[in-house]
Amino acid sequence: MRFRQFLAALAFVALASAQQVPRPAGKCAINTIGGGQISSSQYPGKVVLLAFMFTTCPHCQHTSQILSGIQDQYGDRGVQILGAFFNDNAAQLIPEFVTKYKPDFPVGYVTREQADQYLQHSVLKPTYVPELVFIDRNGQIRGQYDGTNDFFKDQETSIRNMVESLLKEPATAKSHSGRKKQS
Repeated sequence: MRFRQFLAALAFVALASAQQVPRPAGKCAINTIGGGQISSSQYPGKVVLLAFMFTTCPHCQHTSQILSGIQDQYGDRGVQILGAFFNDNAAQLIPEFVTKYKPDFPVGYVTREQADQYLQHSVLKPTYVPELVFIDRNGQIRGQYDGTNDFFKDQETSIRNMVESLLKEPATAKSHSGRKKQS
């Protein structure tokens, strides 16, 4: 009997730690090195890709270069990529990252707590970066993938396919902030 209760509790924790998709994107305020902020909510009607990364992660460094190419290719079509670093000392490490990897999209930093809250991470879930969040033109998170997901086996193709799919969908009269459609 105790074993069944343990399994039920374990299943509950697993379900509670899963990210709900789709869900309203809400605001993710990313601090910039210049003292300002950028936010996913600044781009109503655009497809936004939030990349949560570590400046020191080789996979994240590689992903940022892929994302730069995607920003260059799809920016004029309504795509905006934003980078949010949340490793220790990210604010101090971003200038070196930018100099070395030259991302063609805005980058900044958030706290680990802000990242976990936005990503709907349970304290029981380990963090695997990069983690990509795809927001459609209507302000809904439509995809969320961490570095352990099969999505990253051919990440450039996977990212392009997701971006193109979201670009094909029309924006409704609903605002990016999640308010209801006006009649």
